[in-house]
Amino acid sequence: MSTDWVPSSCTLPTVEQPLRVAEFDQLFATAVRGVERVGPTRLRLLLDAAAEDVARELTDRETSCCSFFTFKFTPAGDGQVRLEASVPAAHSAVLDALAVRASARLRS
Repeated sequence: MSTDWVPSSCTLPTVEQPLRVAEFDQLFATAVRGVERVGPTRLRLLLDAAAEDVARELTDRETSCCSFFTFKFTPAGDGQVRLEASVPAAHSAVLDALAVRASARLRS
């Protein structure tokens, strides 16, 4: 699993980066119901609300090593929650990679 899109500013040890990517892939595969690229620096995911605690814990850990991320959760109704990820323009490639991974694993 390639992590060549991980920015050099990420403080997560290199050996742990594939594990973190796998955690996001798992979340995407099991909980994502929709993916919307709101703009170059914003990505909106619609998640199954049952996965909110796992998603919050994962995004908290991600923010601790990649402080450029901002994650916001809002209720979406119908047993779903919106997760909006945003980054500064300099890190839009990281958001591009997340959007591609989330879209590829989107559960219908």
